[in-house]
Amino acid sequence: MSDPATYISGDKLARLGAEPDGLRRLRRGIEKESLRITPDGKLSQRPHPAALGSPLTHPRITTDFSEAQLELITGVHETAADCLTELGQIHNFVFHNIGDEMMWPSSMPCLLGRDEDIPIGQYGSSNIGQAKTVYRRGLGVRYGRLMQTISGIHYNFSLPDEVWQQLGIHDQDGKTAAYFSLIRNFRRWSWLLVYLFGASPAVCKSFARDLDHNLQPFDEGSLYLPHATSLRMGPLGYQSSAQTTLHISYNSLPEYAQSMVEALTTQYPEYVAAGVKKNGAHQQLNAAVLQIENEFYGTIRPKRTTASGERPITALKARGVEYVEVRCIDLNPFLPMGIDAEQIAFLDTFLLLCLLADSEPDSQDESRRLATNQQTVVEQGRDPLVMLKRPNGEQVALTNWADELLAACQPVAELMDEVSSSTHYSSAWQTQQARLDDPSLTPSAQVLAEMQQLAQPFFRFSMNRAQEIKETYLSDGLPAELATRYAQTSRDSVTRQQEIEAADSEDFETFLQGYLALPG
Repeated sequence: MSDPATYISGDKLARLGAEPDGLRRLRRGIEKESLRITPDGKLSQRPHPAALGSPLTHPRITTDFSEAQLELITGVHETAADCLTELGQIHNFVFHNIGDEMMWPSSMPCLLGRDEDIPIGQYGSSNIGQAKTVYRRGLGVRYGRLMQTISGIHYNFSLPDEVWQQLGIHDQDGKTAAYFSLIRNFRRWSWLLVYLFGASPAVCKSFARDLDHNLQPFDEGSLYLPHATSLRMGPLGYQSSAQTTLHISYNSLPEYAQSMVEALTTQYPEYVAAGVKKNGAHQQLNAAVLQIENEFYGTIRPKRTTASGERPITALKARGVEYVEVRCIDLNPFLPMGIDAEQIAFLDTFLLLCLLADSEPDSQDESRRLATNQQTVVEQGRDPLVMLKRPNGEQVALTNWADELLAACQPVAELMDEVSSSTHYSSAWQTQQARLDDPSLTPSAQVLAEMQQLAQPFFRFSMNRAQEIKETYLSDGLPAELATRYAQTSRDSVTRQQEIEAADSEDFETFLQGYLALPG
């Protein structure tokens, strides 16, 4: 185990610990995706439930790719407990308003039928609503609808002004540079989170039926890899041959913006051949490598809250980075909400390490190496002999490198315990250390162990968990105040959608031209 100081200096920790109020006010939020399924486990063909309001404008309940793919969004919270309380309330309201349907608890889907039968999200007749649907139609054209039904958790993280001031950063340019430094380190080390929290080592055979893969039969209905961690993050998941040609630079906001704009404006031959329109109807927003920024599949994104209709890259260039969005977290099917306070505590610890450690510039060669490391951990992460590549090209055992990173996390966890007057962070750190010492404790290993012990295919394992989770929420009941408040929010969202539709004053083609315009 290496000296933690090789990653982060004690001086930085001492400065943060001297005035702990800032660290007590770290800001986090969660976006959690889940498929709506029928009682027999098939993907729902029903529209987004009316009781859940408008997916275009509801602040807490929307859809991702599919009409049947719920996305539950918390507000920003200064404690993990408050964040999870709100996420639990949203779950409770949803479960009480989706009839006999359930929420699939695993990241990898199962009984989906034909690709063309997967319904894409619908957002009404407004120009912005139509654009959202066309974008999703384009994703289906480019990658197939099947891939887009894979679900996960996005964890949003930012720092209050007090922490920035303790670090000697007093303006937005400094914050933006620091967030990009965090992102570079996160991309180098995010394989550790894939190992620790990956929970998708197996898939239904039906999911992989038309895909090239190297999976092995687990039973008659399931495929897997013996040491896999998160198939969601590998070739079966959010991967794109077009995007393998991209190098999005995170060295600075200008470099990030330039490389992103190139991807948003460079025509990709296959997408050109597919056609932007078919029989007069838009099949894609455009034929570029990326239709819009959100199409880029990264483990983490720099983010800035956007105004209605504003491009993410425009908002970033105008106002800098506001927070980061972590995108490599699987749904944990053993947890009712897919995530818990212990996992949040470690994510905060890890993100602080990424922020405080020195961060070298990235390069295209490094991006290729990081992709190789990620696929290695996805497919072989629990193999005790698996090796990764360091920045200098040196081969290193995953266990040795992970030991170094966890050692560097330990003093951060201890500092967070001190400022929060708790042992939550060290306890979360100890859990991760135990998972490194004994891979059978990882969620991915536990999924396979339960499937093996109960002789259950992946489908039955996930269905049992879906039923248990729904029964838990229904048995808890829906408090009257919560039901009233969320019902009003749903009604307000429908009214807001109608207002947007009524306010449209230009045709869709004109709107789209402005919507897709990029900053100079």
